[in-house]
Amino acid sequence: MTKPNLSWRTRMELTDSLNALLIDTANTLKGSERRRFMARTVQQLGPGGQRRAERELGWNRQTIRKALRELSSGLICLDAFTLRRRKRAEEHLPNLLTDIKAIVDSQSQADPQFRTTRLYTRLTAAEVRRQLIAQKGYTDSELPTERTIAGKLRALGYYPTKVAKTQPQKRSQRPTLSSIK
Repeated sequence: MTKPNLSWRTRMELTDSLNALLIDTANTLKGSERRRFMARTVQQLGPGGQRRAERELGWNRQTIRKALRELSSGLICLDAFTLRRRKRAEEHLPNLLTDIKAIVDSQSQADPQFRTTRLYTRLTAAEVRRQLIAQKGYTDSELPTERTIAGKLRALGYYPTKVAKTQPQKRSQRPTLSSIK
């Protein structure tokens, strides 16, 4: 009677020092090189290697699956992290910042005491948005929200403030104790 082949059941033992080495190595690698290392390690772990790597090494199973697909097919998936962000308003509307400056410059003033380099303007973000539509020909749907325009104003160095009206000075003097009698 021959012994059944049990080689598929053999598992690689992970000691604490081996765990630390695998984790450190994976952390030093980036992108497809890291995934290739993870896939090879999971293959060496044997059956249930994905779950063991997740549990004992803290690796993400989705990343491991992607790595195994890359290793078996020979194709490398591009990460394209730079393409994952939301595009800024200036990328959609290249003249937006210059148009905002053109509108706000005539309505702004520097700090009267020259303590800061801020430019104070009487225009709110809502008013700037309305003027962009009226003067510069933008449509309501293509312009960003008031909140975004307020952020652009701050980034350009403009700070919307209410201009306090001057109060007339009172000419009468305050009554003194000696004049009350």
